[in-house]
Amino acid sequence: MRLKVEFTTEPFDLDEAPAHALVAREVIEAAGLDGVDVGPFGNTAEGGTEAVIAAVDALLRRSLGAGATRITLQVNVVDTAADGEGA
Repeated sequence: MRLKVEFTTEPFDLDEAPAHALVAREVIEAAGLDGVDVGPFGNTAEGGTEAVIAAVDALLRRSLGAGATRITLQVNVVDTAADGEGA
């Protein structure tokens, strides 16, 4: 199965990216996911089930540890036919 994750971390700071946002970006970029799109108001990435779930786990733990006070998260199934895990 292939999943798409969308998330934001708060509090926002439009002048300078807060530490929790930088950590979230680092986690997602290092996770080996596809279609990574990082922006000031939302972030998305896609990948196999295990890769996305592992990235979400790390994202939550590390962003909260870096000062995030809220993380808004949505995960959608984008392809149920993808059997190859990690794909």
